[in-house]
Amino acid sequence: MIPVFLRLLSLLAIAALVSACASLAPPFVHPRDRALPHAERPWPANSFVTVAYHDVQDADVDARYLAVRTERLVAHFGWLRENGYQPVSVDQILAARDGGTPLPPKAVLLTFDDGYRSFYDRVYPLLQATGWPAVLAPVGAWLDAPAGQTVDFGGQPTPRERFATWAQVAEMAASGLVEVGAHTNDLHQGVLANPQGNLQPAAAARRYDAASASYEGDEAFTARVDADVAAITARIRQVTGKAPRVWVWPYGTASGTALAVVKRHGYQMAVTLDEGLGHTGTLFNTPRLLVTGDPSVDQFAAAVVATQEPRVLRVAHVDLDYLYDAAPAQQTRNFDHLVQRVQDLGVNTVFLQAFADVQGDGTVHSVYFPNRWLPMRADLFNRVAWQLRTRSRVAVYAWMPVLAFDLDPALPRVQALAPPGRTAAPGQYRRLSPFDATARARITDIYEDLARSAWFDGVLFHDDALLSDYEDASPGALAAYRQAGLPASVAALRADPAMHQRWTRFKTRALTDFTLHLAERVRAIRGPQVKTARNLFAMPMLAPESEAWFAQNLDDFLAAYDWTAPMAMPLMEQVPEGEADAWLDRVVDTITRRPGAVERTVFELQALDWRTGQPVASERLAHWMRRLQVRGARSFGYYPDNFISGHPAIPAVRPVLSNSGALQP
Repeated sequence: MIPVFLRLLSLLAIAALVSACASLAPPFVHPRDRALPHAERPWPANSFVTVAYHDVQDADVDARYLAVRTERLVAHFGWLRENGYQPVSVDQILAARDGGTPLPPKAVLLTFDDGYRSFYDRVYPLLQATGWPAVLAPVGAWLDAPAGQTVDFGGQPTPRERFATWAQVAEMAASGLVEVGAHTNDLHQGVLANPQGNLQPAAAARRYDAASASYEGDEAFTARVDADVAAITARIRQVTGKAPRVWVWPYGTASGTALAVVKRHGYQMAVTLDEGLGHTGTLFNTPRLLVTGDPSVDQFAAAVVATQEPRVLRVAHVDLDYLYDAAPAQQTRNFDHLVQRVQDLGVNTVFLQAFADVQGDGTVHSVYFPNRWLPMRADLFNRVAWQLRTRSRVAVYAWMPVLAFDLDPALPRVQALAPPGRTAAPGQYRRLSPFDATARARITDIYEDLARSAWFDGVLFHDDALLSDYEDASPGALAAYRQAGLPASVAALRADPAMHQRWTRFKTRALTDFTLHLAERVRAIRGPQVKTARNLFAMPMLAPESEAWFAQNLDDFLAAYDWTAPMAMPLMEQVPEGEADAWLDRVVDTITRRPGAVERTVFELQALDWRTGQPVASERLAHWMRRLQVRGARSFGYYPDNFISGHPAIPAVRPVLSNSGALQP
């Protein structure tokens, strides 16, 4: 017989387990109040999905050419037809853009890259039988190659006969079913793009010259792209009698500088290989679903339906300071370890430090890319970002400060008015004043140089973009307040609650406007596909009146950026032991109360307790992740990832962090 006290302990344990399970239960939502799954929702008006095919073969498909079997292509077409998808032409898309007939529901644009002979032999007859339109985007130099010779296909010698002839292209264009787009004339190749020897897409990357240890400048890059665009445009016009309207980026890699050239040559649309639905309002940043691996109908169907799903981020936030080493061999080992760890974690996004913080004071004294105003600690960001994207298959966001740059000492810094009876306390960061034109211009230069130097998917604006309720009292700031119709002294601004609120809103918007200006300049160089994210302190979320202490506002962030990244860090916020779960619930609930906000929010947890300098236990971090997820969070990650020490432990966090589940032995 079990002793009474053991039975009591057992009952208490069961009760504790039930209580724990109940505390993890998500809030109940009545079925009538639940949102439809994205796959079941109507598409936004004038949206369409673009499908990217390449080669089509009857048998023995070659993965090097992203080939699919003919029978699979026929099955894909059949599934699209039976499920209400309606292929549309470029004419229809442009007409809808210009206010004409709207696109039909579930519109599909079919595209075929490279200019293979199989398009003429296998795809074109299908288009004739179905009456469906499609876009064929050949590489000019490959079709110009003489018969009997080989084409240099990414270093792979390929028989010329694998590609169509210009005569066949002309025939298909004359049918009215085939729109001939441009896939460059001869830029579907890699160029040396950094000192480490990485080859990157020639249409988007600046060449690196090892002899002079320098990068291709704006003028040379623009001239090189312009010559190529002019050549393929003239060739297609000569063959088809029509100017091409669709630009297809090789490897899906876009460039804002190159896009400006493309637009000057009259193109109306540019397509990438990013995820999601296209829209007639953003035709120069049209995403495409890449068909690869000869997918079955079920696999193809799942991929098409998934284009409606908002992206979910799983993030590891990485310091390049951990990777840098003065010894090249050790730095290479560190780098390889990082790439493997990112793969093993199963994340799909890395927030990657682009600046150095060797002193640990939050002020940027050097960066990891060539630029005009700061020392370059090492030309490292380009290589790491590119290799993470290509080897680990993750999106990379460049993590950058907004104001905390150690530039010319003569430039004005953010100044704080001393509270009555006290000395002005130093701010969390030593920041340049956002109200000084020279400071703003030099920070903009640094962001532009980052965009020139590397390919990345987004920018994460650091939490240094803040102003307290006693800042900024610099002369430029006071002049900006006066110009906006506010009192020109901090004391007067604080004297009246209504005026104080107006001043707070002015500063919040000024910081947001500056980050959006930086994003605009990055996109002008890197491309419109670049996403934005910004770190947000927890207090302005949980206590909106604390906007006055930060000049940060949740609703402003949600409206301004692709991603809002609140720092869901209980230990940093000194949440009492035992209350962290409830505190995290409040953070998530604050977001979920705003319609659609959770789909554009990525919660950042802490993997380090900065009060003690000790890492947060991996099991505790994993518990926090589960807590966020059960409460309704979709996207989350953590900072920092210490890939040198292996913290957090992969077995603990991967099962909840990765959409792929636990790492298989």
